[in-house]
Amino acid sequence: MIIGAGGFGREVLDLVEGDSTVAFLGFVDDGSPDLGLLERRGAPLLGPFARLEHIEAQYLIGVGNGATRRDIDELATTWGRVAASIIHPSAHWGGDSGAGPGLVVCANTSITTNVRMGRHVHVNINATIGHDCRIADYVTLNPGANISGNVTIGEAATIGTGAAVIQGVSIGAGATVGAGAAVVRDVEPGTTVVGVPARPLER
Repeated sequence: MIIGAGGFGREVLDLVEGDSTVAFLGFVDDGSPDLGLLERRGAPLLGPFARLEHIEAQYLIGVGNGATRRDIDELATTWGRVAASIIHPSAHWGGDSGAGPGLVVCANTSITTNVRMGRHVHVNINATIGHDCRIADYVTLNPGANISGNVTIGEAATIGTGAAVIQGVSIGAGATVGAGAAVVRDVEPGTTVVGVPARPLER
């Protein structure tokens, strides 16, 4: 079962359909997904998220926002549900790397050696993660994000499309790195940084 039937949820469906060991039951979603798009995919909408409480199935979360994924995961766990993980066959997976449940790794990604990732991390298309990185729960790497070696990324942080993070820096929990930014120094928790080099966004 996939939680969230929006654009990224349908991308997760691509991964599921490419894995012959997985049977897809349907989507659950509290919003108003495009039923026409789901129908064209032959993907049933089973109802709101609360349906998961009554269906014994593993789940993947197709929601981009890390904090929202955390809330969904916590509730699903209280219902006794177990998260699945899915990795596209084109992804490179280095030696002695591992992740918690709920991992979603999209096509043409590269995760090198001695990387550790937490629960429900999303690694979008063409993203890379270098050696010895520590990626906390609910982190989102958007398409084309490039994380150099020995980087630490805190819980529910988001790394924007095409952003680059140099080696050895830390990005705090809940931080956002803007699209195309170049992170050359540590980012404080809850901060949004943009630009080259990346600086805190002025409010």
